[in-house]
Parts: sequence; structure tokens; C-alpha cells
Amino acid sequence: MIRSAILINPSHTQVSTDHGNPLSIAPMMDRTDRHFRYFMRQITRRTLLYTEMITTGAVIHGDRAKLLGFSPAEKPLSLQLGGDNPAELAECARIAEGMGYDEVNLNLGCPSDRVQSGNFGACMMLQPDRVAQAIEAMRRAVKIPVTVKHRIGVDDHDHYEDMAAFVRTIAEAGCERFTVHARKAWLEGLSPKENRTVPPLRYEDVYQLKREFPELFIEINGGIQSLDAANEHLKHVDAVMIGRAAYDNPYLLADADRLIYGDEREPRSRAEVVENMMGYCDQWMAQGFKLGSITRHMLQLFAGQPGTKAWKRYLSEHVYVPGVDATVLEKALAQVDSGSY
Repeated sequence: MIRSAILINPSHTQVSTDHGNPLSIAPMMDRTDRHFRYFMRQITRRTLLYTEMITTGAVIHGDRAKLLGFSPAEKPLSLQLGGDNPAELAECARIAEGMGYDEVNLNLGCPSDRVQSGNFGACMMLQPDRVAQAIEAMRRAVKIPVTVKHRIGVDDHDHYEDMAAFVRTIAEAGCERFTVHARKAWLEGLSPKENRTVPPLRYEDVYQLKREFPELFIEINGGIQSLDAANEHLKHVDAVMIGRAAYDNPYLLADADRLIYGDEREPRSRAEVVENMMGYCDQWMAQGFKLGSITRHMLQLFAGQPGTKAWKRYLSEHVYVPGVDATVLEKALAQVDSGSY
């Protein structure tokens, strides 16, 4: 196997995100960091990717290179922000635009206690005027799209009419793209994990939102497990966001460019993905980064394939051995039958 040593593919196809990308991978805490995004870009060239949610305080006062840095190969890329202060959100939007992000997204869906204590995330759905002020400030600050991700409702404010009124207020402030998690959020009584699974999915509410607001770009999120399911949703809405399924089985996105975007190029095989990642790992390890911080995102590359247990076991047992280098990926690949590539 010849190891690639380049981080950026000069022929990489970039997609405009002028409210028009029909598929995305959800922002996920402790998952959608730059290494996962680079890995996913070896599988799908076109799908919109997101950062993890980053608070305004961290963006303004933290280590921006560490928190916000990315390879151009990850684009199209959206920065998801958590915050409630319009001036701070506007400043973060300017920073995002200056660093080359394609859009900035406001998190209005996370129900965790930590997020609530900072007065952002899902609890902001109960403060639509505050959200509208934030959107207006952000839109005045930048030319890139400003978008939101929210739930269909919060606590007992979960009727369709509640969501429609919220969306109407935010749309009047200038937001044109809405990613809607088709579950309500309980601010108390359920953990963030339970909030992703316990409240029932109500896809029809999101479809109705698109019918009522045809001029808005409506994206659906929640429980979508396959590209076939995504295409079914695209009969009713403008875009689909896939979350945990993309992390638990990343290669399911291998056909996304063809099925969703009409891109007829052959997808990379799993072996080609591994080969590309070897060069990437080499460069990060040369800067002192631990190999495991990258390969942890690759453990599910062979999900559902013969040899997936051997692949995961070999990586898990060997990436932290002193002196290890990226050839461990080649050795792990040798544990998998070539028919699974």
C-alpha cells in the first residue's frame, strides 16, 4: 500500500451552501471534530459537515486554532454555535466567516443541563424574540448563511402551532434555513441521550412546516438510518440531516454523492479510505498528536461487514502502543477479508 502524504485533494469538489445542500451530517459532541470530518470527506465529497457545538465564550476567548481549525478538504463546512447574546453571536459569526466557514448555525435544540444553565440550546425556543435578535445581529455581521437547528417543541410547548409561530418569528428576522429535529425536547426528566430516543418522532410536523412555509429551506433530522430513508424524506422537505447513523456506520454515506447529488464518480473503497487516512495520520503524529485521537473515529468503517470485529480489535489494542505509527492501519486492514473492502 502506498501511503498518501497530502491533506488536501486539489480536485476536491466544493458545494455552495447558499441554503441548498440537500444532505448533512449532524453536529455531535465529542464526535464531529476535524479528524472525523476529514475521515468522512474521504467517503462523501459533497455532504455538508458540521463542527461540534462550540460556545460563543470559547470562540471569543479560547484557542481558535485548536477549536475552529479545519482543513479546506473538509468543506463545505458549517460552524455550530451555542449562545444567547446577540452581540457575541455576531462576533463569532464574523470570526467564522473570516476563517472560511461556509455557514454558521445556531443551536436551539440541545436540552442538556449545562446548556440550559448558559441559557442556550433548546430552552431558547421559549424565547423567540431573543433568537430573532440574535439572527438579525448575525446576518448584519456576515454574508455567509446564518441557519438554525431546533426541535419541534419544548416541554408542553409542543403543538405544531407553537413550532410554526417560532419559525415565523425567526424567518421574519432573516433566517431562511431551518434544520428541525422531529422530536420535542424535555428540559427536565430526560437525559440528553434519552431526549434523542424517548420523545416520539413526528415527521409529519416537519412536512407540514414545509407546506406552510414553501419559501423556507426546511431540513429534517431524527432517526434517519439510511440513504433510502433520506430520499423518501426528500419528497417532502428540502434536505435531510443524518446523525448517529453516520457515526455508527460511516460508509453508509459512500453512495450519497451518487444517490443524492447525481455525482457519477465511483466512491472510494474502504481500503482507499484507509490509505488516504494513513497520510493524514502521519502528518498529525508528526505534530505530536496521538494516533488514537484520529483512529477512534474509524472504528466503525467496516460496520456490518465480515471482519469488523477483527478491525476494531486490532486498532483498539495497537494504536496506543509506544512507537506506533500509521502503518497500524495497514496492519488492521490485513485482518479484514478483502471482500469487505
